[in-house]
Amino acid sequence: MSEVKLAATTRTEFGKGAARRLRRAGQIPAVLYGHGTEPVHVSLPGHETMLAVKHANALFEIQVDGKPVLALAKDVQREPVRQIIEHVDLLIVKKGEKVSVEIPVVIVGESAPGTIHVVETQTLALEAEATHLPESVEVSIDGLEDGAIIKAGDVTLPTGSTLVTDAETVVTTISTPRVSAEDLGEESDEAAEAPAEA
Repeated sequence: MSEVKLAATTRTEFGKGAARRLRRAGQIPAVLYGHGTEPVHVSLPGHETMLAVKHANALFEIQVDGKPVLALAKDVQREPVRQIIEHVDLLIVKKGEKVSVEIPVVIVGESAPGTIHVVETQTLALEAEATHLPESVEVSIDGLEDGAIIKAGDVTLPTGSTLVTDAETVVTTISTPRVSAEDLGEESDEAAEAPAEA
């Protein structure tokens, strides 16, 4: 995924009041940290940042005082009701560096007729190059029968990624929905009533 370029402004004011003023002005307070550097408090353009963090593990190229810094969004704090971004923690990364990230699992294909799949694990922790992070991991359930289980170790990972999640972690299971005797009893009652109504 290509970097999202954002121009940051260094912040000198802190606290809730300063953060509120920033958000009113269409900016998002953020902090850049990592690689042994002192945390740098910045403000980011609100709309562009909001669009960028919709992508899992978006890579940012942030201009701080005219210098480009590569960073990953490690924590995005949102206001619970309106989901407005209140603050972003950004981890500084270098090209070629490997980082550990949570990647969403995407189920593809259809399991055998009459079966359903249950996703047990929504994300997998992978180690990958900071500048080549996958957006998602595809898990195919095509044609899988009742009783099939896919574990993290069975998943084909994107090139250059290694699994951090325990290989035995269950990602998805395939099963046939069981109909209880009670459900069958109700259906047979309805079937018996149907001719009487006709």
